[in-house]
Parts: sequence; structure tokens; C-alpha cells
Amino acid sequence: MLSIVTVHDPLHGHIRISPLESMLISTREMQRLRRIQQLGLADIVFPGANHTRYEHSIGTMYVADMIAHSLGLDKTDIQKVRIAALLHDLGHSAFSHSVEAVLERNPHYAPVIDGVRIINHEMFTRYIIANNFIHYENIAKEVENEFGIDALVFFKEISNIATGHIDDNNKLYLAQIVSGDIDADRIDFLMRDSYHTGVSLGLIDVEQIVSSLSLNNNRVVLGGSDNYNEDMSVAAAESMLIARSHHYSAIIHNPITQSVRAMLLKALEDTLDKIEDHSIIVLNVSEFFTIYNDGDMLNFIRHLGPPSAIDLLQRIREGRICHTMVRFNQKSLKPALRMTLSTIARYGIAKKMFEQEFIKRLTQVYNMPVLIDLSVARGVPKSTRIIYRGDEHFLYDESALANGLVRAISRQISLCIFSGTHPDNQKMTTEVLISLIEELSSDLLRFIRNEKYLNIEGIMLLFYCMHSLFSKKHDTKLIIPRIRNITCLYQIVRHLTQLEHLKDLFDYRFHTRYGFAYSDSLFEHIQILVAMGLVDEDLRYYDKKGHWSQRYEYVLTHDGMEYGKSIAGYYSREMKQITDHLIRHKHAIPRDMVSIPISRYMK
Repeated sequence: MLSIVTVHDPLHGHIRISPLESMLISTREMQRLRRIQQLGLADIVFPGANHTRYEHSIGTMYVADMIAHSLGLDKTDIQKVRIAALLHDLGHSAFSHSVEAVLERNPHYAPVIDGVRIINHEMFTRYIIANNFIHYENIAKEVENEFGIDALVFFKEISNIATGHIDDNNKLYLAQIVSGDIDADRIDFLMRDSYHTGVSLGLIDVEQIVSSLSLNNNRVVLGGSDNYNEDMSVAAAESMLIARSHHYSAIIHNPITQSVRAMLLKALEDTLDKIEDHSIIVLNVSEFFTIYNDGDMLNFIRHLGPPSAIDLLQRIREGRICHTMVRFNQKSLKPALRMTLSTIARYGIAKKMFEQEFIKRLTQVYNMPVLIDLSVARGVPKSTRIIYRGDEHFLYDESALANGLVRAISRQISLCIFSGTHPDNQKMTTEVLISLIEELSSDLLRFIRNEKYLNIEGIMLLFYCMHSLFSKKHDTKLIIPRIRNITCLYQIVRHLTQLEHLKDLFDYRFHTRYGFAYSDSLFEHIQILVAMGLVDEDLRYYDKKGHWSQRYEYVLTHDGMEYGKSIAGYYSREMKQITDHLIRHKHAIPRDMVSIPISRYMK
């Protein structure tokens, strides 16, 4: 009879491990995570940040167990959630997200497994969980004894829970515990990264957060038994968002962290480019996510890389990190350029092309070797729900702070130029660099548009068409439309997705779990437009059944109008169809007409 063992964790203390969990931990898939650092090479900046995906996985299992017990789940569901949390990071590559960018930037390197192209670490995780553990005889037997089902069926379900892909809406809450807006994964990595880096990310009260979670309509939501506990639930969620925002600004977008990340990625891509056999490249990339650990990755570059890659690797090993010559962030970029770079940064091929061409032009102008890193914050929480007096609301409709934090996360962008030598910063004037960035980014956006539709530009065009249709000039005043709520935008976009010639431009998936048509990605895109300064979001309070809630109303800014005008020429046919639709349904669009001096609107 196998016994329960205990491990000791610096954050959570004693963590009990069941016999089946112990078997899983002993597999090569889990043991590989012992030698993959959670934050890649961030320990160059934060010496204590040498914690691993392995300890994070065990910590995530512990937090998932806390949540599952707090929600009152049955024993079987608790065991499933624990195992899914334990295995949720198995598909991470060596050096974690630093190397995962290779797939985004070079999609032709992505392996095809069982007819499916694997494009991110979550897909690798699903494949590993669903297929690898059934071949361990002791594990398969323990699963059958403990759960009474075939191991193949069991690990298929676990793979979906671990990556948030539950098809059965009745079990959606299981996936939310491990992979949701407020989940065990985020709680543990924020606490653990703060602990090991020494960077304070704010107070993350795990017990308060866990106690604030409840089940409603088979979903995990925030809630409380009275007004005070409802307020504490909001405060707990706000603390998570504060920590996430600080995590990006203090750790991920630290210039030295970005520099070493750019160095490693450059060394790896140079090494892959040297290999002539494409099938060998795809095999190696697959092994980055399934077999390699951090040491294996360094050995791969050291043995197969060209002199340029080996030199970069040696610099990393010796701590001779490339110096930051210039750094642009959201505060130093105009809204239109900020939006353009944000769009490029979210399309890996274009991002790689931008960085390569920017390097080429800077080398020609300044005659010095440089590296570029363009990075944006991702993973914006999109569907956190809270219960007030028995009714569900979005967290962002109850907390102006939460809404502002989502905007702050969406706004974060960092473009760094690095050099291996001590550069004369005076040689690089901001004006010349901005001019180069504007020219290059404009060219690349045209390239992306030729390859695929940009859904976020579809939303930008919708705002621009509504502004053009409804706005009027009157003497020195401009009368512009203010769209009354975001659900109106959801309804309009959902109708546009059903039109034959617009379904690709507005390629959004909607669901009605909240009682109306809602799209996670559409919410995120609207928040990005607001964060970039192209759309203004006005706060309005309203009374609903004696409860004062807030809603957001939307106005196109002058920068947004100019940006819409600049891209309209690429979408002339789509613009006409959008406008025709708006004209036919203009009386159904809730809006207020706002009068503003033209001179003020132009500022």
C-alpha cells in the first residue's frame, strides 16, 4: 500500500502528495521541470529568481486544492483538479517563454502531431498529458483502481482541465480553477515570483482570494454573503490585478531581462537557421517543449550554433549583457505608433521582421551591431464575474480600479535597443529613431494585412464608421456620438460576423453564458484600443434594483479618428458594408450626442 508523502514548500509549507501524484511526479515529464527555471534567465537581474517550473507546479496543485475544498467540490473532482494543476506546465519549453517565441516568430517550425499543428506550450501540455502517462503501467493501474475508468479517458479529461478546454459546460469550473482569470496558476506564480525576485507585487492574500470564490451556474465567480464580504471579494480581485500589472513592469519589462531574452532568442534562431534540414529543425523544436531542459538548450546552441550564437551564449554565461541604448514605452510613443507596434508585437512573424529590419537599418545608419526587443503585456483578465445581491456582474463594472488596471496592463509596451558595446547614446536621436520606427512599422502592417485580416482593425473601423456617420460640425463645435455601453458593441459585431464579406474581418467567437452575447477576444481588443488612446472610455453610474453599478461609454478620440482614416483605404469594401449596416440599424444603436469645441477635440 503506497503512503501519502509530504514536501516542504517555502511559500505554502507542508504539501501532502497522494500515491498517484507521487507516481506522476516521478515521471521523466515532471522531473524535466526541475531544470527549467520559471522566469528563464531573469536570475541575471534578480539573483534569487532560480525557482523552477517544478516547484511552481506543486505550489499550483496546493492552491488548486485550497480552491476546490473552499468551493465544496466532491472528492473525485478535487483529485482531478489537483492532478491537472500538478501537470499544467508540462508543455513549457526550456527557458519557458523566452524560447516559446520561436514558434510565434517561425510558424513553419511548428510540429504537426496527429494532424494538428502545435503552436504554443498549452497545446504541447494537452498532448503530453493525454498521451504520455497512459504508457506508465503503474500509473494506468492506479488510475483504474482509484477512479474506476480507463487511463486514456482519465488523462484526456485532465489535459482539458489543465489547459482550460472543458467542453462540458457543467464542468467548466474545474478548468477555471486551474486556468481562469483568478486561478491557482496565477496565484502561485505571482506569489512565487515576488518571493524569489524580492520584488513586492503588492499584497496577495491567498486565503482572502480563495474564500471569495464561489460557484454560480457551474462557473467560478467572486461573491460574498453581505455588503462587506462583497467589498472584500472585489478587493481580493483588485490585488491580483495590481500584482499582475507590477509583474510585467518590474520583472518582464525590466530592460536587462529584455536584453538577455533577446540575446538568447537571437542565439537560438541563428543556430536553427544554420541547420539545412527542415525536418531536423522541426524535430528539435518539438524536443525543446518535451525533452530539453535549460542545460540541454544551452548545449544545443553551443554545439550547433554559428560563431555569432556562441559569442552571445558566452556573453550570457559571463554576465556581459548587452547595454540598453534606448528604451521606448507607452508614455514615449504617440497613440497611433503605440497601436501599430502593439499590433505588430502580437503577430510573431511581423515582430521578427520588424526587429530584423530595424537592426539592419540601425546598423547601416550608426555602424554598430544592435539587438531589438519589442514586447507587450498579454493575458489580460477578460471574464471575471462577481455576485451582488444574487445577480452576476462583471468585476470591471463594479470596480473602477479593476477596469483601470486592465487598461494599464493592456497599455504596457516596451521597445528596447541593445548594443554589445558601450554606445554613444548621443548618436541616436529620438527623432531619427521614431521616424525609422514609424516608416518600418507602417510597412509591416501592410504586410500583415496582405497575409490575414486584423480583427482589431475591424473594431477600429467600426468606431470610425460610427463616428463618421453620426458626428456633425456646428460652428466651432463638434457633435460626436458616445456609444452607451459595451454590450451594444457586442451586438453590432455579432451581427457583422454573420455577413458573408465581413465574417473574416470580425472573426470573433461569442457565447451566451452570461445571458447575452459575449466574446473574450472582443473585450480584449476594445480594451487595447482604449489603452492605446484611440477610444475614450467614459464612466457612468446607474441604479439597477437599488444597486449602483457602473458602465462604460465609448467615444472615438481625435487620434482614433486619424488612425481610422489612415487604415480606411485598405478596407474600402468592408467600410461600405459596415456603414450600410449601421445606416440600416442606426435607430437601434444607443448613443448620446456630445458637443465639444473642435479645438479641444483636436488636442
